[in-house]
Amino acid sequence: MRLSLIIVVLVGLLSWGMPALAQDASRDAPAVLVADRVEITDDDKLIADGNVEALYGESRLKAERIIYDGKTDQLILDGPIMLIEGPDAIILADAGSLDADMRNGLLRGARLILSRRVQLASPRIDRVGGRYTQLYKVAATSCRVCNSDTPPIWQIRARRAVHDQQEKQIYFENAQLRVLNVPILWLPRLRLPDPSLARSTGFLIPSLSQSSKLGTGLRIPYFIRIGDHRDLTLTPFIAGNTRTLEYRYRQAFRNGDLSIEGALSRDELIDGTRGYLFARAAFDVARGFKLRFNVEAVTDRGYLSVYDYTSKDRLASAVSLSRAQRDEYIDVSLTGYQTLRATENNSQIPTIVGELVYEKRLFPKAVGGELRMSYGAFGFRRYSDLDVLGRDGARAEADIAWLRSWTLPAGIRASLETGVAVDTFRIRQDSNYSGTESEVTPRAGLTLRWPLIKTEKGGATQILEPVAMIGWVGGASPDVPNDQSTAVEFDEGNLLSLSRFPASDRRERGLSLAYGASWTREDPDGWSARLTLGHIVRDEDQPDFTSTSGLDGLNSNLLVAGQFRTASGLSLIGRALVDTGLTISKAEARAAWITPKMGLGASYIWLEDDPEEFRTDSVSEWSIDGSYRISRHWTGTANWRYDINARRSTEAGLGMQYRNECVDVNLSLSRRFTSSSIVDPSTDIGITVGLRGFSAQGFNNSYTRTCRN
Repeated sequence: MRLSLIIVVLVGLLSWGMPALAQDASRDAPAVLVADRVEITDDDKLIADGNVEALYGESRLKAERIIYDGKTDQLILDGPIMLIEGPDAIILADAGSLDADMRNGLLRGARLILSRRVQLASPRIDRVGGRYTQLYKVAATSCRVCNSDTPPIWQIRARRAVHDQQEKQIYFENAQLRVLNVPILWLPRLRLPDPSLARSTGFLIPSLSQSSKLGTGLRIPYFIRIGDHRDLTLTPFIAGNTRTLEYRYRQAFRNGDLSIEGALSRDELIDGTRGYLFARAAFDVARGFKLRFNVEAVTDRGYLSVYDYTSKDRLASAVSLSRAQRDEYIDVSLTGYQTLRATENNSQIPTIVGELVYEKRLFPKAVGGELRMSYGAFGFRRYSDLDVLGRDGARAEADIAWLRSWTLPAGIRASLETGVAVDTFRIRQDSNYSGTESEVTPRAGLTLRWPLIKTEKGGATQILEPVAMIGWVGGASPDVPNDQSTAVEFDEGNLLSLSRFPASDRRERGLSLAYGASWTREDPDGWSARLTLGHIVRDEDQPDFTSTSGLDGLNSNLLVAGQFRTASGLSLIGRALVDTGLTISKAEARAAWITPKMGLGASYIWLEDDPEEFRTDSVSEWSIDGSYRISRHWTGTANWRYDINARRSTEAGLGMQYRNECVDVNLSLSRRFTSSSIVDPSTDIGITVGLRGFSAQGFNNSYTRTCRN
């Protein structure tokens, strides 16, 4: 049986020795020594043998034997030795000596391990002032080292290295970067962050790319820590056909944050300087309001696509002030648009758009239910002075509604909505319309739901819910252009709505009946299924709906939507609009299978041609994306889009990633097949090699290599 002797050094032995421990005010805590055997000799020495542990402050020392010399105030250590300094640093050694508070000393045959990821091996380690750890003839790596005959994938060899525990930095002198023990880079000075440091000035992981438009290029990011709440990243991008400087600035405030990113380029594709700027910010201001703004600007239409910064074809710069509370919502916004589409003229689209929304909920006790009041204003301006093409417009709206729900016999839920809206429109620079139009729109709707629930013997639950809504909307459609409700979606979310237009410049009119049903099954084995059907009939034709919206005419298309999910990661989602002739006007489907090793997805979309929705040709497209973990360290990715009507691929990509505990290699190949007046087909190849370990980011330990016996 082990005999554990606990000696509280600052209390029990303060009068005998180790005065340095009591004099260090910064480490004002008792020292504790635990060992199998402890002996105090006549010449003021304390000898501890067998499984020795000494604890002092945040330091924890383990050794086979410790001799404390009271005359010199030194600890003589016999290994194996382990010195733990807080949660992030461990020193392993064969032998050495330290002063009594373990802040200064010499360790031989030692290794310094930082955050359990980076190890620095040296025949000698000096500890100075409890802050600096000096290593001589050092080898540093984050790779798993199984034996001395097999070199790590990469390592840094240096004449000397100093670890600053306070600043969390590692400084190397006469450093070599070796790959499989082959020197590939020499640096007289090298500084790397401690793995526990979240942000530090220095170079980030470089990347190599090859583009058929830009040529072979290298990106070398440099991160600048301006303070605890600000940083700047500058990334020179040097390629065969371009000289580019990319930048990103971030700042965190007490009440918000700001981010600015962009690039400036001089290339052989277009004369002059090209570039883009994206900025985003959000701030909490007084009385619960949130101020947001974003800026998106580019010098020419093809820049973002050629440099692969974003796939956006319209840019929006906006400022907004909003507040969302339980019973009140306020939003004021102003947005400017810049089109990048080759078929659009920026002066002939609504370039400046302003909007005001105010909504309020009240709960009158006299009549019960909920009273909703909303007010809004919307306006847009085109820069063009041409008639029709330069049309400007504005709209003001006031709406009041009363809603109440009841539970009827047999569990039927009834909901009543009544209300009235007043809309006023102002149209300029369009001779087809009068200057001002107004309309009053009363409405009423009654919705019935009957949820039926069945629990099976095996624990499965089925829910069948028939629904129906009868509604009426009065008034007449004003003679104003359709500027906001050009794209209408008919789905499960608006089946029971009195108007399915996305904006108030268009409203459904007349008497209508919407009905349908949904069925849901939840199985205890982990799979679930859901099916929804819906249909609408009216007494008046709705000419403002497009032919492919599924809502035109007296009878809508049949809405069919369903989804299926299993516990194994398989999911199927689909939606379609089917007319009486069983012709499908719109359809979309998505299948995905996600497992710990694999993620595979496929999507299909079908849209009939509809000039009213600015679609002169039908759309039929497949897209496939996936990733597969081939082995412990290798993961492959792929994506592909195919235009069925054009019988050609639009884009495709392949990727391969190798990961282990110390290196991360990413290879990518992508091809864009389509072309326009502003961009041509292009092929891009990218490679990124990252050295893991000197980073505060987390890591999946499943990629760590293991050593074989």
